[in-house]
Amino acid sequence: MSIEFERAAQAPEDMDGEPAHPIAPALGPARYRLLGGGQTARGMRRHLGAIRQAMNVMLFLALMYTIAIARDLLIPLVLAAFLGLALNPLVAAGTRLRLPRWLSASVLMIGLIFGMVSGVGQLAQPAAGWIHGAPAAVRTLVPKLRRMSRPLEAANRATQSLVTTPGARTVAAAPASMAISTWDVVSAAPKVLADVLGVMLLVFFFLVFGDSMLRRLVEITPGFAYKRHAVVIVRGTQTQVSRYLLTALLINAGLGVMTASMLWFYHMPDPVLWGAVAMFANFVPYVGAICTAIVLALVGMLSTNDASLHAFLPALTFSAITALEGNLVTPMIQGRSMRLSPIAILLWLLVWGWLWGIPGALLAVPMLTSTKLIAERVRGWNWFAVIVQR
Repeated sequence: MSIEFERAAQAPEDMDGEPAHPIAPALGPARYRLLGGGQTARGMRRHLGAIRQAMNVMLFLALMYTIAIARDLLIPLVLAAFLGLALNPLVAAGTRLRLPRWLSASVLMIGLIFGMVSGVGQLAQPAAGWIHGAPAAVRTLVPKLRRMSRPLEAANRATQSLVTTPGARTVAAAPASMAISTWDVVSAAPKVLADVLGVMLLVFFFLVFGDSMLRRLVEITPGFAYKRHAVVIVRGTQTQVSRYLLTALLINAGLGVMTASMLWFYHMPDPVLWGAVAMFANFVPYVGAICTAIVLALVGMLSTNDASLHAFLPALTFSAITALEGNLVTPMIQGRSMRLSPIAILLWLLVWGWLWGIPGALLAVPMLTSTKLIAERVRGWNWFAVIVQR
């Protein structure tokens, strides 16, 4: 036994061609190769995991860059997809009444275009008046704010007298011009009309051919079990997203009507305009309500002679309405499954507002809710729904 051990220790290679090792005879060749192979496999798995993580990070950054540079293409597509999903239950109801999809979609599109044209016609003149009168409104608002901030101005002057030298002079900055010329409107009109026409055409084709496209996607999936699972995911997601979008649209429209009625009761100027602003701003949770309340406070101060409590009544009433809508009406109608975490909402708003600007902020919450509903039904993505849910 000792002679064989010495020969194995002195041999450069064993019988299988493996390098000799002092502990190899004690463990046995098979067990030694198994231990060495396991360590090598674990090391390779660690290296492959690190490479996979690096590739995932690079893929995520490339995807974000693509989304940012393709915003002019993706924003109309996403908006048209959401409008198509929101109007799809109405087209489906027409189909159950034995109406062709193209006929129901055509009626809906004609009504939508007529509503948009009439709304723009009613709101364009008041909005243009506020935009052109913004410099004069600011000059009117400054004395009212100055009366409210006299104690702060006194403290500021005392601080400046201690810091500045006696011979120093301060030069007042000239106010920036806020006027919009007619050429700006005329030059931007073709692009806006082209975008609106493209969105309307996409919505029409989504309503007419959307179900057939989804059916084709299900047909190309391999195996009957996969087809059945795909049908369950597609139908369930389509129903939930359509219900959410239509409900959110109706809730925000009701908020706009209540805001316009409240402003009309307080004799505020252009209540329909600010009701429309409140409606669209409510698609941006928290931030939209805060911005609308600030705008209503400024409008109240401009429409009164002084900055009294009566000037802030519209903003305070609107804050009460939005608090009631956000904490009672929306959760009661949409249910607990649609509630999202405030942190997730704010982070999502920051990301999409940074990528797409104001359109991204308006579409952020519908995209987050739709992604959550899809993640709940896709295997392996349930963790995302758990994180963003409230």
